[in-house]
Amino acid sequence: MKKQITNKLLWIFAVGQFGWSLLSGVVSNWMVYYYTGSPNAQNPNTGIFASGITQSPILFKLTLFGLVLAVGRIFDAITDPLIAGWSDGSNFRGGRRIPFMRTIAIPFAAVTIGLFALPQTANVAVNDVMLFVLLMVFYLFMTIFCTPYNALIAELGDTQQHRINVSTYISLTFIVGQSISFFLPNLAGMLEGVAGQRGSIRLAVGIMAAIACVAMLIPAFYIKERDYIDSKPSQTKPFKSLIKTFQNKQFRRFVYSDVIYFFALTLFQTGLAFYETKLMEIEDTWTFVLTATMTAVSVALYPLVNILAKKIGKKKLIITGFFGYCIVFLITYFCGKGLGFGFLVAVCAAVPMAILGILPQACVADVAELSRLETGEDRSGMFFAARTFAFKMGQALAMVVFTSITVSGTSQSYRTTAIVAFFTCLAGALIFFLYKEKMILSKIDELKKG
Repeated sequence: MKKQITNKLLWIFAVGQFGWSLLSGVVSNWMVYYYTGSPNAQNPNTGIFASGITQSPILFKLTLFGLVLAVGRIFDAITDPLIAGWSDGSNFRGGRRIPFMRTIAIPFAAVTIGLFALPQTANVAVNDVMLFVLLMVFYLFMTIFCTPYNALIAELGDTQQHRINVSTYISLTFIVGQSISFFLPNLAGMLEGVAGQRGSIRLAVGIMAAIACVAMLIPAFYIKERDYIDSKPSQTKPFKSLIKTFQNKQFRRFVYSDVIYFFALTLFQTGLAFYETKLMEIEDTWTFVLTATMTAVSVALYPLVNILAKKIGKKKLIITGFFGYCIVFLITYFCGKGLGFGFLVAVCAAVPMAILGILPQACVADVAELSRLETGEDRSGMFFAARTFAFKMGQALAMVVFTSITVSGTSQSYRTTAIVAFFTCLAGALIFFLYKEKMILSKIDELKKG
């Protein structure tokens, strides 16, 4: 008999999400800010590391930094099914997922620090190469931790109730991790007297990486995977498993809208610091306050989202979330100067953030569970990897589009990214109408009873 899965166990599991989301937030929210752009009197740290790498466009309007970020995301996407197949087919004594998390947590945190510390030599070409290599390693390590971790969402979510609960918990810890990453300039400001302007940023990254590392190790060593999950290694090869996953019609419908959503969201997240500092003319130290406000409002809505998802279904709420983000993107496009616009965007974004932070993972877990019941083979890792493979391609394209549109650094160029995000998110909402949630859940109940 396996031990019973409890909400306490799911909360401990969710701590790992806080760790990797903090590392991801540091890189995704601040690398572009510190490695591109130019400083001004109000925000002297903008582009503080820009002189160390090539800034001018190298192919049409594509910058080296934009290409490096895009290639990193594509590389990340390609490694997802490989790691998922490795995890699905593994048979370690500690389980199919936990051993990966234990092994990679410390190197993952270390390479995050390296991204802000190492590409700082006097040779620009060396810095370019070093930045590229470190970013590839960063994405590889993130995949090795996150792909097995995400597979546990379906495996620990043994019931519909647990799937929605674990999705809620990890969404909370994810958003907290992302929000704390926005505190980076504030923390660096506190340390500037000790380490100097550049050194304080690196030291702040180091402190956040250490906290993230501890958070990732907590579930990795607390949860004894074999005590809760009766998993058998999958015999399907990685790319054959990936093809089988995309042959699932309902999964494809979900993924199409998910790719478009993440393209729009990545444009917005990458540009958020610029929207606030360039369009609204807010000091970058306010970024954390605004993000904390957005997080607080979003978290306050989590219980409501959890309840409504069980009563009216996930599909209706997800579509509502898509349209909610469309409104946020429009506000950003038309915004003026002042802190008021920053708070308006923060509060409005909190609603779709709560919905789309929780429910998509539960949808993937539903589809993975139905596949397991129909085929007798548990390929949960591949379903989550296929999802991340797809949306990371959208993120890669968004990185190229953002850096290409904003190469001039004008206010209008940043507004343009917001309107592009609006139209793509609208398309994602329309596509998601095709997803048949009721059919999936009814089949799961039918097969479990049978």
